[in-house]
Amino acid sequence: MNIYEIICDYLESNRTGILATVVKRTGSAPRDIGAKMFIGEDGKTFGTVGGGLLESEAYRKALEIVHKGVTEVFSIDMNARSVDATNMLCGGNVEILLEPVTMKHFDLYRQIDVFQKNRKRGLIVTRFGNNVFEKTLLDKNLNVVGDSVDREIINLFKPQFYEKKPSLINDVFVDPIRVTFPLYLFGAGHVSQYVAKIAKIADFHITVIDDRKEFANSERFPNADVVMVTNIQNAFRCLEFSGNEYVVILTRSHEYDGVALEETLKKEVKYVGMIGSIRKVRIILDSLKQKEIDHTLIETVHAPIGVAIDAETPQEIAISIVAELIRERAKA
Repeated sequence: MNIYEIICDYLESNRTGILATVVKRTGSAPRDIGAKMFIGEDGKTFGTVGGGLLESEAYRKALEIVHKGVTEVFSIDMNARSVDATNMLCGGNVEILLEPVTMKHFDLYRQIDVFQKNRKRGLIVTRFGNNVFEKTLLDKNLNVVGDSVDREIINLFKPQFYEKKPSLINDVFVDPIRVTFPLYLFGAGHVSQYVAKIAKIADFHITVIDDRKEFANSERFPNADVVMVTNIQNAFRCLEFSGNEYVVILTRSHEYDGVALEETLKKEVKYVGMIGSIRKVRIILDSLKQKEIDHTLIETVHAPIGVAIDAETPQEIAISIVAELIRERAKA
């Protein structure tokens, strides 16, 4: 769920709210820096900053200030609190920024929403404290949306564009817009396990699809964002295709590979690759040509898949596949 899209919906309907963001964390607090929750003036919440007492305190304070137009930072020392079934505290210390959501920054929130949907890199710079609350969005060309910011701050935080984690320096919170790309892995075998693990490190959003629950499960794929236990045809009825998807076909048979590839070529995707020997690939592609599938689409298929590194083991094959994904993503 995109919190910034929800914020824009609230503002367009003349409603307001508070955006809560974890800006500092020490110890084993439940959510990392950058975790967000929007609390609408109607009491509805979207997102989470950690649940339990931490979240209930953020909720209570947000409703206290929702119509005051003020910014507040509050801290909870979880080590000092008693741990019980109600509070569910993990230890550590958390600081949360509560910022007013108003029409002043509507264009900024809208642009953040656009950046996220289009997977564009950007920096959200929030300055607060001493009766100051300013918010700025910087794109990769250092264009500014929102409040103006001096060149010294821009130059200071320019390296943050390619960071994954936000940072807090004094009263300036820098939040990189996370850029991830959906990767659909058809097949839950050994190679797929390693592809999921390595591709996750490379910032892909992993969905694994297989009709065997003994293979497609969170124990075998702890790095996957989604694991779907279903057949290929049903998966294509459920999966979203916006043109930004990467599809890797690693099923257990030529027949399933062919079905997954044929269904993929009916969609607009950024990349499609299929594992297999030269002979197997030729058989499957020739069969698709006989079905009058556009030959230019068939030529876009990366098969055999992966960069040429003489890979032999499942781990090496997975590295070659993800290397190709990264290369193609860089081209895009």
